[in-house]
Amino acid sequence: MPQRAPTKTAADLVPSKRSLPALREAAAGCTACDLFARGTQTVFGEGPPSARAILVGEQPGDAEDRAGRPFVGPAGRLLDTSLEQAGIDRRQVYVTNVVKHFKWEPRGTRRIHAKPNMPEIRACRPWLEAEIAAVKPQIVICLGATAAQAILGKDFRVTRDRGRILEAEIAPFVMATVHPSSILRAPDPASRHAETERFIEDLRGVAHLVAEPRGARLAAGMR
Repeated sequence: MPQRAPTKTAADLVPSKRSLPALREAAAGCTACDLFARGTQTVFGEGPPSARAILVGEQPGDAEDRAGRPFVGPAGRLLDTSLEQAGIDRRQVYVTNVVKHFKWEPRGTRRIHAKPNMPEIRACRPWLEAEIAAVKPQIVICLGATAAQAILGKDFRVTRDRGRILEAEIAPFVMATVHPSSILRAPDPASRHAETERFIEDLRGVAHLVAEPRGARLAAGMR
Protein backbone atom coordinates (compact mmCIF):
# COMPACT_ATOMS: atom_id res chain seq x y z
CA MET A 1 0.00 0.00 0.00
CA PRO A 2 1.59 3.36 -0.96
CA GLN A 3 2.31 5.79 1.84
CA ARG A 4 0.56 9.13 1.88
CA ALA A 5 2.63 12.23 1.31
CA PRO A 6 3.29 14.10 4.57
CA THR A 7 1.56 17.39 5.29
CA LYS A 8 3.32 20.38 6.86
CA THR A 9 1.58 20.34 10.25
CA ALA A 10 -1.21 18.45 11.91
CA ALA A 11 -3.46 21.52 12.05
CA ASP A 12 -5.64 20.39 9.16
CA LEU A 13 -5.94 16.90 10.64
CA VAL A 14 -7.29 17.99 14.03
CA PRO A 15 -11.06 17.31 14.05
CA SER A 16 -13.60 19.99 14.87
CA LYS A 17 -14.83 17.78 17.71
CA ARG A 18 -12.12 18.21 20.31
CA SER A 19 -12.95 15.35 22.68
CA LEU A 20 -10.01 13.14 23.63
CA PRO A 21 -11.47 10.04 21.90
CA ALA A 22 -12.00 12.02 18.69
CA LEU A 23 -8.51 13.46 18.84
CA ARG A 24 -6.96 10.06 19.52
CA GLU A 25 -8.79 8.51 16.58
CA ALA A 26 -7.73 11.29 14.22
CA ALA A 27 -4.11 11.26 15.41
CA ALA A 28 -3.84 7.55 14.66
CA GLY A 29 -3.63 8.42 10.97
CA CYS A 30 -1.37 11.46 11.30
CA THR A 31 1.15 12.06 8.49
CA ALA A 32 2.14 15.59 9.49
CA CYS A 33 5.86 14.73 9.43
CA ASP A 34 7.94 11.86 8.12
CA LEU A 35 8.14 10.20 11.55
CA PHE A 36 4.82 8.44 10.85
CA ALA A 37 6.73 6.17 8.46
CA ARG A 38 9.26 5.15 11.16
CA GLY A 39 7.14 4.69 14.23
CA THR A 40 5.06 1.57 14.78
CA GLN A 41 2.03 3.67 15.65
CA THR A 42 0.91 7.04 16.95
CA VAL A 43 1.34 7.19 20.73
CA PHE A 44 -1.35 9.58 21.93
CA GLY A 45 -1.79 10.87 25.46
CA GLU A 46 -3.87 9.14 28.11
CA GLY A 47 -5.51 9.99 31.38
CA PRO A 48 -8.77 11.37 32.75
CA PRO A 49 -10.41 14.06 30.58
CA SER A 50 -10.84 16.30 33.63
CA ALA A 51 -7.26 15.94 34.93
CA ARG A 52 -5.93 18.99 36.74
CA ALA A 53 -2.40 18.31 35.49
CA ILE A 54 -0.91 17.38 32.13
CA LEU A 55 2.62 15.98 32.10
CA VAL A 56 4.35 16.50 28.76
CA GLY A 57 7.47 14.65 27.65
CA GLU A 58 9.49 14.78 24.46
CA GLN A 59 8.39 11.71 22.49
CA PRO A 60 7.54 8.03 23.01
CA GLY A 61 10.43 5.63 23.45
CA ASP A 62 10.86 2.09 22.19
CA ALA A 63 8.57 0.52 24.81
CA GLU A 64 5.90 3.17 24.26
CA ASP A 65 6.07 2.79 20.49
CA ARG A 66 5.45 -0.94 20.76
CA ALA A 67 2.70 -0.63 23.39
CA GLY A 68 0.98 2.43 21.91
CA ARG A 69 0.88 4.10 25.34
CA PRO A 70 2.96 6.94 26.84
CA PHE A 71 5.41 6.49 29.71
CA VAL A 72 5.27 2.71 30.10
CA GLY A 73 9.01 2.00 29.78
CA PRO A 74 11.83 2.51 32.32
CA ALA A 75 11.37 6.30 32.38
CA GLY A 76 7.64 5.79 32.90
CA ARG A 77 8.24 3.50 35.86
CA LEU A 78 10.54 6.09 37.43
CA LEU A 79 7.89 8.73 36.80
CA ASP A 80 5.26 6.56 38.50
CA THR A 81 7.30 6.04 41.67
CA SER A 82 8.35 9.70 41.77
CA LEU A 83 4.77 10.91 41.42
CA GLU A 84 3.72 8.56 44.22
CA GLN A 85 6.44 9.85 46.54
CA ALA A 86 5.46 13.42 45.66
CA GLY A 87 1.85 12.74 46.65
CA ILE A 88 0.45 12.74 43.10
CA ASP A 89 -1.67 9.87 41.79
CA ARG A 90 -0.57 8.96 38.24
CA ARG A 91 -4.12 7.80 37.53
CA GLN A 92 -5.38 11.34 38.14
CA VAL A 93 -3.05 13.11 35.68
CA TYR A 94 -2.93 13.17 31.89
CA VAL A 95 0.39 12.15 30.32
CA THR A 96 1.46 12.85 26.76
CA ASN A 97 4.39 13.90 24.58
CA VAL A 98 5.18 16.82 22.31
CA VAL A 99 5.89 14.41 19.43
CA LYS A 100 3.57 11.43 19.01
CA HIS A 101 5.81 9.11 16.97
CA PHE A 102 9.05 7.43 18.02
CA LYS A 103 12.11 8.86 16.28
CA TRP A 104 14.94 6.35 16.35
CA GLU A 105 18.19 5.24 14.79
CA PRO A 106 19.25 1.61 14.37
CA ARG A 107 22.14 0.32 16.45
CA GLY A 108 22.52 -3.37 15.77
CA THR A 109 19.21 -4.92 16.72
CA ARG A 110 18.27 -1.99 18.97
CA ARG A 111 16.29 1.15 18.18
CA ILE A 112 17.98 4.13 19.82
CA HIS A 113 16.18 7.37 20.62
CA ALA A 114 16.95 10.30 18.31
CA LYS A 115 16.01 13.86 19.27
CA PRO A 116 13.14 15.32 17.20
CA ASN A 117 13.97 18.44 15.22
CA MET A 118 12.03 21.70 15.15
CA PRO A 119 10.00 20.93 11.98
CA GLU A 120 8.87 17.65 13.56
CA ILE A 121 7.97 19.38 16.82
CA ARG A 122 6.14 22.12 14.94
CA ALA A 123 4.26 19.59 12.83
CA CYS A 124 2.99 17.76 15.92
CA ARG A 125 2.24 20.77 18.13
CA PRO A 126 -1.45 21.06 17.06
CA TRP A 127 -2.13 17.70 18.71
CA LEU A 128 -0.62 18.86 22.00
CA GLU A 129 -2.53 22.14 21.85
CA ALA A 130 -5.76 20.23 21.18
CA GLU A 131 -5.11 17.88 24.13
CA ILE A 132 -4.53 20.81 26.48
CA ALA A 133 -7.64 22.58 25.17
CA ALA A 134 -9.73 19.43 25.70
CA VAL A 135 -8.50 18.68 29.23
CA LYS A 136 -8.19 22.30 30.42
CA PRO A 137 -5.66 21.48 33.14
CA GLN A 138 -4.75 23.78 35.97
CA ILE A 139 -1.05 23.06 35.43
CA VAL A 140 1.12 21.74 32.62
CA ILE A 141 4.29 20.01 33.81
CA CYS A 142 7.04 19.95 31.18
CA LEU A 143 9.41 17.01 31.44
CA GLY A 144 12.69 17.99 29.82
CA ALA A 145 13.96 20.76 27.56
CA THR A 146 12.08 19.74 24.42
CA ALA A 147 8.70 19.94 26.14
CA ALA A 148 9.59 23.12 28.01
CA GLN A 149 10.80 24.95 24.91
CA ALA A 150 7.85 23.76 22.84
CA ILE A 151 5.49 25.31 25.40
CA LEU A 152 7.47 28.20 26.88
CA GLY A 153 9.66 29.22 23.93
CA LYS A 154 13.07 28.31 22.59
CA ASP A 155 14.87 30.60 25.05
CA PHE A 156 13.56 28.76 28.11
CA ARG A 157 16.24 26.86 30.03
CA VAL A 158 15.31 24.05 32.41
CA THR A 159 18.72 24.36 34.05
CA ARG A 160 17.88 27.95 34.98
CA ASP A 161 14.19 27.78 35.84
CA ARG A 162 13.38 24.19 36.76
CA GLY A 163 10.83 23.81 39.52
CA ARG A 164 9.51 27.38 39.20
CA ILE A 165 5.75 27.71 38.89
CA LEU A 166 5.00 30.12 36.07
CA GLU A 167 1.78 31.65 34.81
CA ALA A 168 1.17 31.03 31.10
CA GLU A 169 -1.38 31.42 28.33
CA ILE A 170 -1.63 27.72 27.52
CA ALA A 171 -2.70 26.88 31.11
CA PRO A 172 -3.03 28.81 34.36
CA PHE A 173 0.34 27.45 35.50
CA VAL A 174 3.35 25.74 33.94
CA MET A 175 6.33 24.12 35.63
CA ALA A 176 9.36 22.57 33.95
CA THR A 177 11.67 19.92 35.33
CA VAL A 178 13.93 17.23 33.89
CA HIS A 179 12.75 14.22 31.93
CA PRO A 180 13.00 11.01 33.99
CA SER A 181 15.07 9.41 31.21
CA SER A 182 17.86 11.90 31.98
CA ILE A 183 17.94 10.57 35.55
CA LEU A 184 18.37 7.03 34.26
CA ARG A 185 21.43 8.20 32.33
CA ALA A 186 23.17 9.43 35.49
CA PRO A 187 26.72 8.03 35.67
CA ASP A 188 26.43 6.22 39.00
CA PRO A 189 23.87 5.13 41.63
CA ALA A 190 24.64 8.05 43.95
CA SER A 191 24.04 10.60 41.21
CA ARG A 192 20.90 8.80 40.12
CA HIS A 193 19.56 8.83 43.69
CA ALA A 194 20.33 12.55 44.13
CA GLU A 195 18.68 13.45 40.81
CA THR A 196 15.64 11.34 41.65
CA GLU A 197 15.23 13.12 44.96
CA ARG A 198 15.47 16.50 43.26
CA PHE A 199 12.91 15.41 40.65
CA ILE A 200 10.52 14.30 43.40
CA GLU A 201 10.97 17.66 45.12
CA ASP A 202 10.02 19.47 41.90
CA LEU A 203 6.87 17.37 41.64
CA ARG A 204 6.09 17.82 45.33
CA GLY A 205 6.16 21.58 44.75
CA VAL A 206 3.14 21.37 42.41
CA ALA A 207 1.20 18.62 44.18
CA HIS A 208 -1.09 21.17 45.81
CA LEU A 209 -2.09 22.51 42.39
CA VAL A 210 -2.92 19.03 41.16
CA ALA A 211 -5.15 18.50 44.18
CA GLU A 212 -6.82 21.92 44.32
CA PRO A 213 -10.21 22.59 42.69
CA ARG A 214 -10.14 24.25 39.29
CA GLY A 215 -9.68 28.00 39.48
CA ALA A 216 -7.82 27.92 42.75
CA ARG A 217 -5.03 30.48 42.80
CA LEU A 218 -1.48 29.83 43.76
CA ALA A 219 -0.85 30.24 47.47
CA ALA A 220 1.52 32.86 48.75
CA GLY A 221 5.17 32.05 48.35
CA MET A 222 5.32 31.27 44.63
CA ARG A 223 8.65 29.69 43.88
